[in-house]
Amino acid sequence: MNDLRHLLALARPWRLRMALGIALSVVVILSNVTLLALSGWFIASMALAGVGALTLEFFTPAAAIRGLAVLRTFARYLERLVTHDATLRLLSVLRVWFYQRLEPLAPARLQGFRDGDVLARLRTDIDSLDNFYLRILAPAIAGMISSIAILCVLFWFSPGVAVIDGVMLLLAGVIVPLVVASRTRASGHAVTGLRASIQAASTDLIRGLGELQVAGAVARQSRHLSLLSQKLIAAQRQQAWIGASGSALSALAGQLGMFCAFILLVSAGHAGAIAGNDIVMLLFAVLASTEAVAALPTAFAALGVTREAARRIFSMAELTPAVVLPSRSATPASFDLTFAAVTMRYAPEQPVVLDSLSFRVAQGQCLALLGPSGAGKTTILNLIQGFWDCDQGDVLIGDTPVRALSDEVLRQSISVVGQKTYLFNASIRDNLRLVAPDADDGTLWQALSQAALAEEVRAFPQGLDTLVGELGARLSGGQARRISIARAFLSHAPIVLLDEPTEGLDAANTEMVLKALKELVKGKTTLLVTHQIQPLILADSRLVLEG
Repeated sequence: MNDLRHLLALARPWRLRMALGIALSVVVILSNVTLLALSGWFIASMALAGVGALTLEFFTPAAAIRGLAVLRTFARYLERLVTHDATLRLLSVLRVWFYQRLEPLAPARLQGFRDGDVLARLRTDIDSLDNFYLRILAPAIAGMISSIAILCVLFWFSPGVAVIDGVMLLLAGVIVPLVVASRTRASGHAVTGLRASIQAASTDLIRGLGELQVAGAVARQSRHLSLLSQKLIAAQRQQAWIGASGSALSALAGQLGMFCAFILLVSAGHAGAIAGNDIVMLLFAVLASTEAVAALPTAFAALGVTREAARRIFSMAELTPAVVLPSRSATPASFDLTFAAVTMRYAPEQPVVLDSLSFRVAQGQCLALLGPSGAGKTTILNLIQGFWDCDQGDVLIGDTPVRALSDEVLRQSISVVGQKTYLFNASIRDNLRLVAPDADDGTLWQALSQAALAEEVRAFPQGLDTLVGELGARLSGGQARRISIARAFLSHAPIVLLDEPTEGLDAANTEMVLKALKELVKGKTTLLVTHQIQPLILADSRLVLEG
């Protein structure tokens, strides 16, 4: 329940809107109960008036019935409008809030999560939280308020009927929903976990389709995905059956309550303690009062999913970043790079990756980092970017430790060209403007020209508006790499990190990329990580790391 309280705290800015939605729900329930009870009384009174048993003033109850019908319809419309608006506002803010919590965690604290699982939390789990206010909290509170109001009116007419209706509402609106919630807790957790597993398996199948085809494992991955889907359907079917059973039990409780009230009222009517038209009114009121709690069994069947989704979201959001950078800092006076006796390990139980490493790269110089895989080259790049912090020693830009620089200053000071260029499924223009949102087309063309890509982009029918496809699938590896270089030109960052910039490229693309990189690194502090010989022409010096 702590996670749900945390969710309520995030919803505090919309508490008045949410309260208004609950109030409108109460109006809808009470107007419906009153409408049915008054209609029953009016019909019975008309029948009695027809045989001369009583006199009836026709216009007031007829006008009240019409007014209640209009009120119920209008209140229902406003209730749906307000409650859905509050829910959508909460989800939109929650998604942004969650993303803001994820950003400082990347990449260090998110390495233990699969991409599909993170995506499931950001999308599916947050979407599941629409149940909390819309289907659980609002109906439960509105049902409680309405039930109290109904019981008070019934008690004024007949304490016995009020007791019967109270027992019925307690059974249908409290006991049955709690039993349903208890019975669906395990399946709710299973549904949430299986949704995440399906998201992860689908991501693996789509992104790794080429590798799976080469390995002949597409069928096996498809069967795994199918098995997960069958398990999800089974868990959802179990929830649906339990929810439906709860609704049936609640309806049965309502019918039993009406039957008991009928016996009591008929006995009272024979004794002359209550008029016949009032008997019909009270019976209809008892029958209609079940509306106050009718939706709760099905709603509480979704409580397990909602609680597990909230737990998954807040458990990730509450992780502590590996490095907490200050919110503000000054820009370093110079941009030389210094490692001063740096010792680094990724976890206390893991071996040391860097052991008292010291070196310095003067501003405007390029240092090539060489060594076998696992020697710590990528770790050095991660430390410079502030993704990790070292256990001992200092990593400095100029005279300022990296941990003392704000995220904004650090990102503006460093550009990265790696072997994996992430491109969004958008136009070339949009992908370039990630680093320079205000850049005009002339500036973009200049950056493409510096990256030796302008002529190829001009040859595309749509030029800068060309869509690059998912992960840049419509571009060659060399073209994607040169878009990364064009981004680096646009960023004007004084520090450049080159992580295997020519890995996987043919000779022609390697030549074009190296030509562009020669221009990029001029006058900039550069670290080059490579296993190849060709990029070493960029380096002024070399540092060999031992594995």
